[in-house]
Amino acid sequence: MTAFRPGRAETRTTSIAASPERVLGYLADARNLPDWAPGFAPAVEHDHDDVWRIPDDAGPRLVAVKTAPEHGVVDFVSAAAPNLGLFTRVVPNLTGAELIFSLFFPEGADPAAVDAQMAVVDDELRTVRVRAEA
Repeated sequence: MTAFRPGRAETRTTSIAASPERVLGYLADARNLPDWAPGFAPAVEHDHDDVWRIPDDAGPRLVAVKTAPEHGVVDFVSAAAPNLGLFTRVVPNLTGAELIFSLFFPEGADPAAVDAQMAVVDDELRTVRVRAEA
């Protein structure tokens, strides 16, 4: 029997003065990734279906953009390992939207590396907020 090893979850949120549909539409369009997540995706090319190719020095990474608009879901996951990636939710927040980003790190992840990654996530959330409110 394989033992369950939970690792570490980190979640950040931001309130956005735009409709949940507008925020979801912006996120769901993978062509916007280089705009709000340039460190992760300096460029994107459509591969097939919901899979996008992101250039990388080690070879292209394939990322699936999984959406369920009726549930406010836009997830950016590894096409090869869909349990790895950025999991997002957009929910109504009174007159706007709340954007929720969750990432998971393996057990024993270096706390400094996690903190550095979450600082990037904070910047990404700010950029999405600015773009969705524009």
